[in-house]
Amino acid sequence: MNFQQLRIIREAVRQEYSLTEVANALFTSQPGVSKHIKDIEDELGVEIFVRRGKRLLGLTEPGKELIGVVERMLIDAQNLRRIADQFASKETGNLVIATTHTQARYRLPEVIKQFRMDFPRVHLALHQGSPREIVQLLVEGKADIGIATESLVDVPDLIAFPCYDWHHVVIVPQGHPLTELTELTLEAIAQYPIVTYHEGFTGRAKIDQRFAEAGLFPDIVLSAIDADVLKTYVETGLGVGIIAEMAFSPDRDTGLTRLRVNDFVLTNTTRLALQRGRFLRSYTYRFIEYFAPALREETVAAQINTAYEP
Repeated sequence: MNFQQLRIIREAVRQEYSLTEVANALFTSQPGVSKHIKDIEDELGVEIFVRRGKRLLGLTEPGKELIGVVERMLIDAQNLRRIADQFASKETGNLVIATTHTQARYRLPEVIKQFRMDFPRVHLALHQGSPREIVQLLVEGKADIGIATESLVDVPDLIAFPCYDWHHVVIVPQGHPLTELTELTLEAIAQYPIVTYHEGFTGRAKIDQRFAEAGLFPDIVLSAIDADVLKTYVETGLGVGIIAEMAFSPDRDTGLTRLRVNDFVLTNTTRLALQRGRFLRSYTYRFIEYFAPALREETVAAQINTAYEP
């Protein structure tokens, strides 16, 4: 039994049992993948995969039991290297952050600036993507830290920590009729076209929920993942904008007016997620503390190896 065989078993599940995709993901040949699977099944004396001819269809009952062990063995193998790196050189290495555009643009710049000052020899990579893409990067061990508002909870392979709460705000061009109202309501907003986030991003589900609770069906004429894009189209007069409060700056967004809406009371929570069982370098704990000061090393370390509880 070797680690390449274990990687192939894990990748077969991730690639929905396509041997071609497994070979592509692991930079090897399809015959080589098939041979490794047969070798480990012969060694263990059980079939791991259900087959139809040469095609894999799923996991056998022994395979279902084995896959969890395989995942843990591969994570522990990665942890061995990280532990060695930790003691060999405490202030050098790599840190991969997977996050959304909103977090990267509005919350992380000062955190990253501080981290780079304190750990100049650590190579930091920032991957922007959708919340689902962030989950995938974490589960596959391709990212050390994931930061997003959606999708990070209730993932068995991840542990997610709440970091901070935030709300949405309404923005309009200067002189818009809504600025004349003494009390701004959802009903008044729904009279105009709406410009807001794409589904699955930056609390969009909460926006839809709030309008639905009020029995309203707003005309969303433009959706995007980038608040800067949304603000640009609001300035052109395309519609009323609903964006994250952190994305609006009176000093920077001088052509826009922020309106206070008491009806928007639903709270969004940004979370930081880690792969369960993953050994974290000391500088990873420091980055976490810079982003969320309440998440001290002892707090994170005590929970990262806990079992998932639905």
